[in-house]
Amino acid sequence: MEGDPIPSDPACAGTAEPLPGGPPVGTDSSLPLNGPLLRRLLEGTTAGIGVLDTELRYLYVNPALARMNGVPAEAHLGRTIGEILPALDAREDVLREVLADGRPRETTSSGHTRAASGLDRRYWHGAYHRLEEDGAVVGIVGIVLEVSASRQEQHDLERSRARLALLDTAVTRIGTTLDIDTTCAELADFLVPDLADAASVEILPPDATTVVEHPGGMLRLRRAALAALPTLREAAERLGRPGSDVQYQRTSQIRRSLETGQARILNLPTDAQLAVAAPDSDRVAAYRAMGMHSALVVPLTARGETVGTVTMVRVGDSPAFGNEDLIIAQDLAGRAAISLDNARRYTREHGIALELQRALLSEPTHPHPGVEVASRYLPAGRSALVGGDWYDTIRLPFGRTLLAMGDVMGHGVEAAVDMSNYRSMLRVVGAADLPPHRVLRQLDTMIAGSGEGRPATCLLALADPARGRISYSSAGHLPPAVLGSDGDTRLLTVPPGPPLGTGVGGYELVTSAWRPGSVLLLYTDGLVERRGEDIDASLARLGRLRLDVDGPLDALLDTVIDRLVTTEAPDDVAVLAARVRSRRGSVTT
Repeated sequence: MEGDPIPSDPACAGTAEPLPGGPPVGTDSSLPLNGPLLRRLLEGTTAGIGVLDTELRYLYVNPALARMNGVPAEAHLGRTIGEILPALDAREDVLREVLADGRPRETTSSGHTRAASGLDRRYWHGAYHRLEEDGAVVGIVGIVLEVSASRQEQHDLERSRARLALLDTAVTRIGTTLDIDTTCAELADFLVPDLADAASVEILPPDATTVVEHPGGMLRLRRAALAALPTLREAAERLGRPGSDVQYQRTSQIRRSLETGQARILNLPTDAQLAVAAPDSDRVAAYRAMGMHSALVVPLTARGETVGTVTMVRVGDSPAFGNEDLIIAQDLAGRAAISLDNARRYTREHGIALELQRALLSEPTHPHPGVEVASRYLPAGRSALVGGDWYDTIRLPFGRTLLAMGDVMGHGVEAAVDMSNYRSMLRVVGAADLPPHRVLRQLDTMIAGSGEGRPATCLLALADPARGRISYSSAGHLPPAVLGSDGDTRLLTVPPGPPLGTGVGGYELVTSAWRPGSVLLLYTDGLVERRGEDIDASLARLGRLRLDVDGPLDALLDTVIDRLVTTEAPDDVAVLAARVRSRRGSVTT
């Protein structure tokens, strides 16, 4: 401590010097507030009381204040607060204001006295009054209480509130999708710059829940996300860009964290320690070049399964990671891990469902050689389940082909199963060579009679190249489009009957010419519909397309999808294109 040596006084008794102006008396002269009684009050109270002269030198210190300061009472006399307690911010500016205008004031001082304390910082609240004698200012008296405990409680409360606010914000910014890489990127971006100068997220392979060694004893993880301050981004990416694999030696901190399930702080390690804890010893020079001095590795664990790790780094003048950082990082990692686990489970289950849907949605049967067809199927965006979109072609006598496009209402495996059933029914009924409206009527009766199937829309088109015509019938489906050889797109008017499965029937037949060179386009609503947009506006967008229809149908469908599906489709997209095959022959699908 600074200042002159302080003589020891275990009793810390108050000075016997008389107070300026003599002992104060009460307003009621009958009260026995004499010198001895006042002395007992001053020496018995737990509040620290001191009297300072106009130069803020101690004139009196009671035992309580002596104990607070850790200095005997008589050692205070004639010395200033700064001389006695150099580590205390005593707010002498406030005391001088009291001396100047005589207005009492309260203030809080902080720091450390010479009394032993395990606190990082102590706090005292004091009330100060000016002392006058015969109209002259002779000093001030201060009454001080230590409030470190309440300040610590307030600090802890504020810290808890800040942590909860941070976690609440994390809920809205991390895990907004069911995509693993997006969730990892949201976590890394959330950590920088508020909690780290750089952060990376490494994940285990999709089907792995434990650490699996590769040849040579190395552990391979995929870097799913990386965030860094602009000045560190290039250096951080040299250690592994998002999407790349990173290998970790047996002694690395990330590997230990995965194996033990415990977070680890690595502060100011030597080069030798860093070489052991790094993914590999060759990275030490790169870390030092970045200015890294502190790292925090937290495992991402949810529902008892390990998903990966998140690593935070601080460089340069940033403080080293501490226990408070560790607590916050673990809370954030726990919440992010749940989102990542949900994304992993969804990805796995969604993949199974898509495989099932692909199996159910087998390739259409071959049309008549006189008709060229091409088809496309795009699953919905990542946030949707598999759906019930389907299409088919049925070869009929006399060079005719029945073209079908349908959409089972709803999503999920059940819709896909119903789709497969309806498609099978269509092949049976369509093979009877009935006109399209009668085929729909029989399908409607069969589905309604089962009592279990979901409603479905369906559009049938009976192509007859020899006669140059197509007959249409619709069960609540969107109208077909004809792409002309002149580049124009025309939507045909086909009265939409009730969806299949209602049992109502009432389907109409419409026949139109099918000119050589034109392309018939059947589709589901995922191709044109947009959230919040009227269907007429969506169809008008399709009608405004001007396309060259002379090339391969596959390329034509790619162009249609590129023009209309500009964002991730909210629903499945199924498209079927057909045209009369030219005599020269064309590339078939």
